[in-house]
Amino acid sequence: MQVIVRRWFLVVVMIIAVSLGACSPSKVASQNTRDSSTAATTGTSVAQVTNPQIENLPRLEGKATVVLTVKDSPITIEVDGTNAPITAGNFVDLVERGFYDGVVFHRVVREPQPFVVQGGDPQGKDPNVPVERLGTGSFIDPKTGQPRYIPLEITPKGAETPVYSETLDQAGISDPPQLQHTRGAVAMARSSMPDSASSQFYIALADLSFLDGDYAVFGYVKNGMDVVDTIQVGDRIESAEVTQGLENLKKPESASEESP
Repeated sequence: MQVIVRRWFLVVVMIIAVSLGACSPSKVASQNTRDSSTAATTGTSVAQVTNPQIENLPRLEGKATVVLTVKDSPITIEVDGTNAPITAGNFVDLVERGFYDGVVFHRVVREPQPFVVQGGDPQGKDPNVPVERLGTGSFIDPKTGQPRYIPLEITPKGAETPVYSETLDQAGISDPPQLQHTRGAVAMARSSMPDSASSQFYIALADLSFLDGDYAVFGYVKNGMDVVDTIQVGDRIESAEVTQGLENLKKPESASEESP
């Protein structure tokens, strides 16, 4: 019994450390109560964020393969647009734009036990920006000049369509999600607001079932977890490329073709 209590105590401490590390000091006081059970978060100011118009967001109809190159080594991710079409479409669209090229991993949590590696803040491309200042950046849509946010998107097992803008608990759904936080899961980081994910993502370093139903998993590392296990804060994504399934990416007609 003491072993079980100690294990859960370590998990709680780890989650709190990550959530507070993602927020600026001014946000911690207001979010501390809600974020005490938050995992990988962003510090983006999202007080006014509302559910985006889904039809105006990229969508992945089917699957795609993305290869991240880190430390001159490939990390192959299978992106699942069948169960997370908007979340997967957003990621593949950003990869295609070259958004992730040169971005650093700004958060790595392995103690007190393996948790996540997180990256995707565009400010991390600038070598003059200290790593400790990262965690608040989002993708700025060149067409609007505004951050592009995506809704929280989770498909319960057995469901035909995803649940949007709510955790499964908030939606009153007890079934587990179709895409779960097993080791190698790739999911979107967000703040305490459900529809605040943009570009930051994390990779699970262990099975993290306590995050299931709260965060949007959209793919899995199929090859290269040995590389993920060596990632340290400050390591860069040298390149990101869609190697298969780009034809499954559907962009709204009004989407800009400009690069970020």
